[in-house]
Amino acid sequence: PRPPVTKRHRKLLLKSGSVIPSGAPPGEEDRKLQGMAHTQVSRHHLLREVCTKYQPGVTEHPISSRQVSRVYVEDRSGLLYCEVPKAGCSNWKRVLMVLGGSATSTHGIAHDDAHYANQLRRLDTYSQAGVAERLRSYTKVLFVREPFERLVSAFRDKFESPNSYYHPVFGRPIISRYRANASLSALRTGAGVTFREFVQYLLDVRRPVGMDIHWTPVSQLCSPCLLHYDFIGKFESLKEEANFLLRSIGAPSNLTFPDFKDRNPKAERTSYTITQRYFEQLNTTERQRAYDFYYMDYLMFKYPKPYKDLY
Repeated sequence: PRPPVTKRHRKLLLKSGSVIPSGAPPGEEDRKLQGMAHTQVSRHHLLREVCTKYQPGVTEHPISSRQVSRVYVEDRSGLLYCEVPKAGCSNWKRVLMVLGGSATSTHGIAHDDAHYANQLRRLDTYSQAGVAERLRSYTKVLFVREPFERLVSAFRDKFESPNSYYHPVFGRPIISRYRANASLSALRTGAGVTFREFVQYLLDVRRPVGMDIHWTPVSQLCSPCLLHYDFIGKFESLKEEANFLLRSIGAPSNLTFPDFKDRNPKAERTSYTITQRYFEQLNTTERQRAYDFYYMDYLMFKYPKPYKDLY
């Protein structure tokens, strides 16, 4: 049986004496450390409660390769990172590349290299024994983001900027199915999908084109009830929590988490305000159904209801 998460946590989080830069006044360092360790303990406690209630017995089944297909492996530092798109995953891949020795610094790594030339292995490429051993002994990391914000961020990234994959593959079927009197050029290029059309596609049980990792709920993408993550971080405090984790695992002191935004760097980061603006385009029922779609993510990671009229 696994030791209780709290013990693993104290060990992981407190074995590093220097999580906070040593310039901090005495006492503040410990307070910050304890605060972060406490946050981890409460996030795990909550996740366990949700899992016990909604997915009892999930850990009794063998782990399939699909359930670990989004998990990246860094053998040198014993790290497993589950990729959640739109929650800092490009920068996490850069960090893994530096930890693994395929890059010397996070700064020179272009976006496409981070994703397509990263030399990182995914957990599903190992033998069953290799998977089990890594899940048992490595530090498993998950970073999440407010679900509606993550959805809007994905929509803006894939549908509001030119995109040679998402416009034809997703845009065309979406416009064809959900837009009355669509123009020929819209049907041909798939450009100009509105947020409302995108949400209609998302909520359609007979959607004309499959799902995509950029908007798949984290509860499905990373199997948090099954994989017992050692560290659950949040995009909302990404830099601070990621650096805390890097210090805890003994990463080189000159490696800090980068905070540059490299997709559409001129566009403003998707914020609460921007998210509200997009969700105003939906009616109450669509908003409620979108909330239901991400309900497990809201519950598992304790994000408050984004609208008062949701139930």
